[in-house]
Amino acid sequence: MKFGIGFATSGKFSDPELLAHLATTAERCGFESLWSVEHVAIPVKHLPYPGSKDGSMPGGDEVAIPDPLIPLAYVAAVTKTIKLATGILILPQRHPIYTAKEVATVDVLSGGRVILGIGSGWMKEEFEALGINFHHRGTMTDEAIQALRALWKDGAASFEGKHFKFGPLHSNPKPVRKDVPIHVGGHSSAAARRAGRYGDGFFPTVMNPEKLKELFATVRSEAQQAGRNPNAIEFSCLTRSLKPDDMKMLADMGVSRVVVDPPGTRPEVVTRGLEKFREEVISRV
Repeated sequence: MKFGIGFATSGKFSDPELLAHLATTAERCGFESLWSVEHVAIPVKHLPYPGSKDGSMPGGDEVAIPDPLIPLAYVAAVTKTIKLATGILILPQRHPIYTAKEVATVDVLSGGRVILGIGSGWMKEEFEALGINFHHRGTMTDEAIQALRALWKDGAASFEGKHFKFGPLHSNPKPVRKDVPIHVGGHSSAAARRAGRYGDGFFPTVMNPEKLKELFATVRSEAQQAGRNPNAIEFSCLTRSLKPDDMKMLADMGVSRVVVDPPGTRPEVVTRGLEKFREEVISRV
């Protein structure tokens, strides 16, 4: 089992010194990845946040949420091995030509450590502020994934879809591994189907074991229908329990990565919490 740190660049961790401390300490303690989040702007009035009971955003609507990629480039400069992941980047809000360039650049700067976690978004008002049709976000996400992979291949790239059309054109630099892993985030059956058709991984935002089993089964079924190998898709998840039996249950379901929140927001608490996690969880899994 691998372990990642989520919500690693927002709120208090938008401070560069605290972010660097979190990243370097997590790397030293054996964490495999560090995950950023995205909202380009938060309208004063918006749909309830689906990941909370009361509908409020984590940290409140005025919480600092830096761009998801720029802080990862900063982390790349102060670390050596930890993977740099977006969890998630709202893909239909960005043109794939720009996204391909930015992601490939961070991948080169980090020596090939980027994981591109993507989602289709949930905040209708944010899309409206950007002038993007909220109801087209699913097909835009599917097209953008395919366009990114075309842009990352060697040579000139072309793509023609309903929402994006370009080429032939050159997009450089290319990612170190020629293709950045794309992990689909979300909690819906549509997200699970997208992961099965196009994803290298699936990272659902649910913790209920039965719901996870249902979503994972959808991913595998969709992959088979698309002629892909279901076993090649990596599963990540959040969890409320880190007990050995619960870790085994997740592993038996096919989960290979668990993402947890930082243990605090003060440097000494971060150090103490991550070192404790290393001794009590990572060293025993």
